[in-house]
Parts: sequence; structure tokens; C-alpha cells
Amino acid sequence: MSTKPTTTDLEWTELDQRSVDTARVLAADAVQKVGNGHPGTAMSLAPAAYTLFQKVMRHDPADADWVGRDRFVLSAGHSSLTLYTQLYLAGFGLELDDLKSFRTWGSKTPGHPEYGHTTGVETTTGPLGQGVANAVGMAMAARYERGLFDPEAAEGESPFDHFVYCVAGDGCLQEGISAEASSMAGHQKLGNLILLWDDNHISIEGDTETAVSEDTVKRYEAYGWHVQRVAPKPDGDLDPHALYDAIEAAKAVTDRPSFIAMRSIIAWPAPNAQNTEAAHGSALGDDEVAATKRVLGFDPEQSFEVSDEVITHTRRALERGQAARAVWEKAYQQWRDNNPERAAEYDRIAKGDLPTGWEEKIPVFEAGKGVATRAASGKVLQALGGVIPELWGGSADLAGSNNTTIDKTSSFLPADNPLPEADPYGRTIHFGIREHAMAAEMNGIALHGNTRIYGGTFLVFSDYMRNAVRLSALMHLPVTYVWTHDSIGLGEDGPTHQPVEHLAALRAIPGLNVVRPADANETAIAWREILRRWTKEFGKGQPHGLALTRQGVPTYEPNEDAAKGGYVLFEADGGEPEVILIATGSEVHVAVEAREQLQGAGVPTRVVSMPSVEWFEQQDQGYRDSVLPPSVRARVAVEAGIGLTWHKYVGDAGRIVSLEHFGASADGKVLFREFGFTPENVAAAARESIAAAQR
Repeated sequence: MSTKPTTTDLEWTELDQRSVDTARVLAADAVQKVGNGHPGTAMSLAPAAYTLFQKVMRHDPADADWVGRDRFVLSAGHSSLTLYTQLYLAGFGLELDDLKSFRTWGSKTPGHPEYGHTTGVETTTGPLGQGVANAVGMAMAARYERGLFDPEAAEGESPFDHFVYCVAGDGCLQEGISAEASSMAGHQKLGNLILLWDDNHISIEGDTETAVSEDTVKRYEAYGWHVQRVAPKPDGDLDPHALYDAIEAAKAVTDRPSFIAMRSIIAWPAPNAQNTEAAHGSALGDDEVAATKRVLGFDPEQSFEVSDEVITHTRRALERGQAARAVWEKAYQQWRDNNPERAAEYDRIAKGDLPTGWEEKIPVFEAGKGVATRAASGKVLQALGGVIPELWGGSADLAGSNNTTIDKTSSFLPADNPLPEADPYGRTIHFGIREHAMAAEMNGIALHGNTRIYGGTFLVFSDYMRNAVRLSALMHLPVTYVWTHDSIGLGEDGPTHQPVEHLAALRAIPGLNVVRPADANETAIAWREILRRWTKEFGKGQPHGLALTRQGVPTYEPNEDAAKGGYVLFEADGGEPEVILIATGSEVHVAVEAREQLQGAGVPTRVVSMPSVEWFEQQDQGYRDSVLPPSVRARVAVEAGIGLTWHKYVGDAGRIVSLEHFGASADGKVLFREFGFTPENVAAAARESIAAAQR
């Protein structure tokens, strides 16, 4: 099956132009009706969006999740009507009433596109530049998927070959994340990625001369992209013929990603609003909407005017989609017939199942031995790598520190990269020092489907990634962040590298599961639970963030209850517990040693390890009460970070041994001692809590 471009010229009729202009007035009307939104870009980009959805992309509106489809990402998510109007016209499931209910409660057309909410929306966009990085991740995933299932096929001849199209605005390309991702795409030579830049020279504050003066096209040339510029028609409108030719030329360049600069006039052809910042984010006003309709030959007295002729014409996309699907299915079936083992593997992966016996490969660590949890995580990944081919990932240039190298002999790099381990279908991704783009690329990889992705950096640098991590949670994506060097225990690198507020801040993101295992065996159990959840919740999962130690910590006997997020690690001796010590990560062994002191003094003490507050909260009340009995009011929480998480667990009589200030540069053991993370201090806090509970 060939995905190579044809040489036919674009067929563009008066009805095509009328359909484009219909999209323009629909955008203006939708914003005018609700009273807020972004009409201008949707109006000026209508020819580009229509060309993509009606003339270029391979998709089936009747099955928006068809695996053989091209992907479309609207990075300029504020211009959601650019996408919604095309989904309506092409027959993806939106109807006129959905456009009329734009930005209102319960509608299918929220202010920014939301993945899983509106059929045909491939990713949630709005924070500028995120979509660019998502698209890069999708293009990476497409290449890796091809390597899993059809690596020997000639270029453009595999059923797993497809293109990723992304539309970005000036704001997207000003955000640093797009620079990170675009650099990565150029380095990876992602020839299946085509980025269209809406070069309209307008942002919220006015002409982009206020903030930007570089030559963006030359910047993309420097990234190693194939670049083209599309000039507008004499009247200022986008030229669909020139754009189509540029896209076809881009599709023919398979050794580099492609960048197409489209000079446009925002809000074209509104007589007074075009080329103004007001048209970016405000309704045009009744008079200007009416004037625009007159220019385009629409009835100014009508709203949401769509002729039967137009909708009949644009809904032929359903027929074209069915035909494209039939061609693809034939090639896909031929592939299955020729590759029965790979086809069986594809079926397993597509269903979200894991290989039989995968859990048996997870190592069990010897109790009593000191092991850094980052090292334990690395051993788990290497053990799983041989049995779960769809599992891949890497690090933001910290693989040796994060222990995220799943296969040292196989790096995801283009074939002409000089490194000996370079493989276009390699297992280990070198994201470079681009944490923010890494996180958003991971989102794109997860959205693409058919692989399982992880990525690592230091916990303190999760701040660089936060917006993309938030979107992981918002979209329910099963990505895994491997955050190491998780506390002051990392030592001499000092307060710039020592996370303090990060655990609490990450736990504040709804839907993100933060997992901070106490030892090597908890780390192994955590990975097992994450993979189980990926399978159980396939297609609607949750992201996970592993917080792992740099320093060695004592290893305890494995306890499967760790997968419940919180469990009794050591029970009180000599009767019911008088006090409960709750700890996470490297502070668990401090709590265990404090228990020994308290027990020696005749105080029955329970130690609860709570690797994941989120997992614990997902258990039923009976289990939670069995771990933290309400009758035991004396409680101490121990964590080398701010104590914000723990007030609800310790109550009014409880105490928190925490770190409410930044760290310092010294050996980690010294810092633990100087900042009060000692058995003696925890035991003293326990006695204070017992006294408070008895008042």
C-alpha cells in the first residue's frame, strides 16, 4: 500500500470555496452567539483546514480511531473552531447544534479541543506549543510501531505508514517547548511529520513585532527541517493550490520533517476586523459579522447558514474515507497473511494485553541489602525489556543517573546517525536536555497508541515538565515519569537540585499517581502495578510518577499490599498500636528505626509505608481504616519534603517531620541528621503526638 503522494493537481471548485467560506461564517457565528472565543484564526485558516480534511489526509470520519489514519494536531488550540467546523463538515459526528452550543455547559465543542470528549480530536490543546511536541511524539511512535510490526517494508509501503499533520500559530512557536520538540524532530529526521505554521503576525498584544524578530523559516532550516513558504493570493486569502502543492512536496521528503510557513491575514475577509489583535480573542460584533457575510455572499440576516449543497458536498468525505479504508484493509490483510506471528503480536498489543509470564520476569531483591530505588527501577526495566517489546523510553540526558536505559545496544536514532547503536526502531530514546518537550512527546506517543512509554529526569526538574504532566492527567494517558534524586538525600549538588515542594505539588495534580517506593522490592511492585493498570485501564488510564532515591536504602521483604498505596510494613508489638508512623521513600527506614526505639521503651508502634497516596485513596474505607485505624489518634508522618500532604492523615493530635525550607550542599546523611530526619527526632515527635492524643 503506497502512502507516497500522487502527482494529480488539486481539484478546487466553486463549491469547495463555498464550503471554506461556510466554515468562516460558522466560526464567526459560533463566537458571536456565545459572546467569547477566537474567531479570527478559524476564519483565516479555513482554506488550510479544509484542504487537509477534504483533499489531503487519509482518514475515515465514520471511524475516527482507525489505526491507519493520518493524525491531525491543532497546536493552536484556542482556534478550536478551525477543527470543529471541519469535523462537522466532514461528518465526524458533530452537527450544527454542536457549533451553536460552542463553549457552553455539556457541549461537544468546548473552548479548546479535548481528547476523549469530542470525536476526531486527537489531543487536548490550548497551552501553546504543547501540540507541536505532541505531534513530534506521534511521529516518533509511528516509526517505532512500524519497527515492531513491519520493519522490512519499503518506504511508504507499509500499512503502518502514515503522516502526522500539525497546525501551529505564532504563539506556539514562541513557546520554548516547541523549540525543544522541533530540535528533536529534526535530529530524529521524522519524515512523517508536517508542521504548518499560521504566520499571521498577530498575538494578543498586537503585531508580533512587539516580541519576535527572528527568521522562523531559517530557524527551522537550522533544525534540519525541509522548509517551504506559501504566499497568499493577491487578495490576502490563503491559496489552497499553493498550499496543496507544498504539502505534496513535503510528503515526498521522507528524510526530514517538513515546515510550511503560511502567510495569512487573521479574520480574513472581515472588512474592519482583519489583521487586528481584537479578532484574535474576541467576538467580531454583530455589525462586523454581517459585513463579513456580505463580502462572502451570505445572507447577513441568517446565522449558522449551511446550504444543503455544501453539506452534501463535504460529507462525501465519508465515501472517500470508506474507499481509503478499503484500500488500506487490503494491504493490512496481506501483511497479516505474510506475518502471522507479528499479526498475533499486533492483536495482543492493540488490545492492551501484556505477554504471558511477564510478571515472572520482575526481580525480587534480597532483604537487608542496601539498594537505591533508582537502581532497582533500572533492573526492573531491563528485565521487562526482553519480554515487552512495546515498552520503550529513555531520559532527558540523564539515563546513567535515572537508570532508564532499557537496552544499551539499541538507540532510537535515524539510520545515518554515526553512533554504533543507532537504530530507527531502537528501544532507548535519547530525549536530550529537553524535559518539557520530553513530557509532551510522551503524551503524543501514548495518544498514538500501540506502545508503552516512560521517560526520566531528576524530580526537581519536574517543574520544567509540569504543564505537560498536567495534560497527561487531564487526558488520562498511561505514561510513566521516572523522577530520580528525590530528596535532600541526593547530597552535595545542593538546594538547586534537591526537591522540597515537588512531591506535594505533583500530588496536587488530579489524576496523577505519585509513587515513592521505600525500597527495591516496593519499586518492583510499583512497576508491576503500573503495568497492570496500563492493561486494566487501556485507553483510559492514568499517568504515574515514580520518585526514586539516588542513595541506597535498606531492602525489606516484599509485600504485595504495597500496590494498595499504603500498608502495614511493621506491626506494633505488645498490643494495639499507641502510635502510627507513616513514611514514604527513603524516610521509611528512619521510621522503622524510630519504631525500634519506641518499642524498646514499651510503646507499641506501627509503621505504615505509603508509597502512593493516590493508590491508597482508591482503596475502600475498610482497608484504609485497617491500615490507619481512626481510634489511633497519635500519628507521625515522615517525609523529606514539605508536609502539605500529611495533615489529613495525622489529624489534630498528629505531628509531621518534614522539610519546610530549601536544602543545602552536603552529604545526604549529614543533611538528614541536620534537618531532623533521624530516628531520635521521629520518636520524639511520636511521644509528642501520644501526649496530644491523650489530652
